[in-house]
Amino acid sequence: KTIIFRLMDKEMYFAMRKDSQNLVVDRGIALHKMIRLVTAATAGDGYLNFMGNEFGHPEWIDFPREGNGWSFKYARRQWSLPDNPDLRYGGLEAFDAAMVRYFRSKRILSEPPEIIYADEEKKVLLFKRKSRIFALNFNPTGSFVDYAFDCPRGTYEVVLSTDERAFGGFGRVTRGERHESLADGRLSIYLPSRTAFVLEKKRK
Repeated sequence: KTIIFRLMDKEMYFAMRKDSQNLVVDRGIALHKMIRLVTAATAGDGYLNFMGNEFGHPEWIDFPREGNGWSFKYARRQWSLPDNPDLRYGGLEAFDAAMVRYFRSKRILSEPPEIIYADEEKKVLLFKRKSRIFALNFNPTGSFVDYAFDCPRGTYEVVLSTDERAFGGFGRVTRGERHESLADGRLSIYLPSRTAFVLEKKRK
C-alpha cells in the first residue's frame, strides 16, 4: 500500500471530492504533506518519490503475475486524478511541485539539517537547514499561539506552508506572512495542528 492509502484506507474511494467532509481524509492529506516535507528537508543528497505519490495515488502497483492471475487491473497509474477539479488530488500535486521547486532553487540539501527543538509532549519539531527554519506541528488537536524559540534576530517570512488552500489546506498559515523576532532574541509563531511551514529570514 502507498503511504496515503495507509493513512486513509477505504475513505479514499468515496471521500476525496472537495465537497466531501471527512476527518479521516483531512487527517491523511495533512499528514501526507507533512511527511513529504520532513522527509525531503532531512534527506541526504536527494529526494526520491514513488510514481504517483506526489498526488497521493490511491492504489498500489501490481504487475501481471501468477499470484494475481496475470491481471492488469492494478498495473497502472491514474495520472488524470490531479487534473480533476472536483477532487483533492490536485492540491497534493501542487504542494509537491512547490516544495521541490523551492528546494531546488534554494539548494536546501547543500547543507546538513540542525535540530532547534523537539517537543515530544506537544508533538512539535523545529529544525533549520540552509538558514531556513522548518516548523512542524504533528499534534492532532493542539494549535499553539505564540510558540517561541531561540533563533537569530530578524524578520522571517513564510515561504512554503502545507496549510495553503491551494494545497488542500485550511489557510491558517499562508505564504507571505511575516514574523519579527522578540526583544529577547526569540521568534514567536502560530503553529496550527497538523501543519508544517518554512520560514526564511529576510535581508534588510
